[in-house]
Amino acid sequence: MNNGLNAQSDPTVQPVPASVVEAVDAADTTLSNPKWAVVALGSNLGNRLDTLQGAVDALGDTPGLRVKAVSPVYETEPWGVEPGSQPSYLNAVVAVKTTLPPSSLLERAHAIEEAYDRVREERWGPRTIDVDIVAYADVVSDDPVLTLPHPRAHLRAFVLAPWHDIEPEAQLPGHGPVAALLAEIGPSGLTPRPDLELRLPE
Repeated sequence: MNNGLNAQSDPTVQPVPASVVEAVDAADTTLSNPKWAVVALGSNLGNRLDTLQGAVDALGDTPGLRVKAVSPVYETEPWGVEPGSQPSYLNAVVAVKTTLPPSSLLERAHAIEEAYDRVREERWGPRTIDVDIVAYADVVSDDPVLTLPHPRAHLRAFVLAPWHDIEPEAQLPGHGPVAALLAEIGPSGLTPRPDLELRLPE
C-alpha cells in the first residue's frame, strides 16, 4: 500500500516529519502480518476538529493497530437530509495497518463512537462522531453486520477525496481506482479546510 504520507500533489497535504514516519514504521515491527484498512471519520456536533483528533488518537491507542496516514480535513453538507437542516460536517480519512480482523475493528469503531456519546436515533441524523470502515485489504463481503467495502463509499466525495489525498493510487475493492470514482461524481458539496489539521498519533 502506498501510504501517501509525503504526497505533494495537493497543497493541503502537509508533509509528515521524517522522525514521525520512522517511529510509525518501527512500530509496525510489532505487528505480525498486518492488513491495511481505511477508516472514514465525520463529525457535525460539538467541537468537531477536537472530536476527529480524539478518534484518530483512539485508533492509534488500539492494540494491534497503527495509524499510517491522516488526510486533510474537508467540510461537507450532511448526506441524505434537507439542506440547512443540520450543521455541516468535518470529514477525514485515516489509513491504518492492523492485525485485528474486520469484526474487531468494527467493535473498536463502535467503542470510539460510544465514547463520544454517538446517538443512533435516526438514519443520517447529526452525530458527534461517525467512524466507518471504508475498506479492509481486498475483502469484499455482503455481511449485513459489516459490508465491505462500505456500500456507499464509491458515491461519497467526502470519503473519496481525502482518501485520494493520502493514497493517489488507491483502489476501492470491487469498484476500481478511487481517482476515477472521484472524477465521476465530482467534488460537489466538498470544501477543503487547509486551516484545520489532524495529527498522526504521537
